[in-house]
Amino acid sequence: VSRLARTLMRPSRLRLTAMVHHMQQTGWDAVPIVGMMGVLIGVVLAYQGASQLRQFGAEVFVVDLIAISILRELGILLTAIIVAGRSASAFTAAIGSMKMREEIDAMRVLGLDPVELLVLPRVLALLITLPLLGFIASLAGILGGGMMAWITLGISPEMFRTQLLSGTSVSHALIGLSKARVFAVIIAVVGCYQGMQVEGNTDSLGSRTSRSVVVAIFLVIVVDAVFSIFFAVWGV
Repeated sequence: VSRLARTLMRPSRLRLTAMVHHMQQTGWDAVPIVGMMGVLIGVVLAYQGASQLRQFGAEVFVVDLIAISILRELGILLTAIIVAGRSASAFTAAIGSMKMREEIDAMRVLGLDPVELLVLPRVLALLITLPLLGFIASLAGILGGGMMAWITLGISPEMFRTQLLSGTSVSHALIGLSKARVFAVIIAVVGCYQGMQVEGNTDSLGSRTSRSVVVAIFLVIVVDAVFSIFFAVWGV
């Protein structure tokens, strides 16, 4: 936080090239897997929802089930889990390798700040890319759910769109995306912190990389549960 405040006061200290590089790694390179995941989640929700709602003649409400579940919870949560698996481990491996080769010690000797050079660009990059990935996953999930609803229930795209607009509020999407930046900070900080804790051997690098993924995913799920309770208490 202190490095971020100092960078905001002196924007010239921001490593823009490094930040763009990490945005490509954490964002653009993750688009295919996130999009595929979104489509498959939409397909599964539509198929399972159709089999249950058909018993009550309420097939049309599968649209609300898909939209609210994906926009509010599953889209950003599963995206954060995927990004935690990809990016937290990558951050730990990259920084840990530098720690093993004593490059971070060399930075300190040269008067350079490792947190400003290595941690801050990664945190800022994930703060930008994770909400975008969550938005892509939500759109892909609704698309996949709409396709499956058309195939299994005969809900045409026009009917799906009408029910989506009438039964789903924009607030659901805003609630889902509001979690993205918190998840981004958790994933980036955990990945970088575990990288900084690597010792001078490969066993330490492997164990810290595994730990970063487990801790990041666990914290993301816990924080998502806290958000759900908070929104439920306030009736949002």
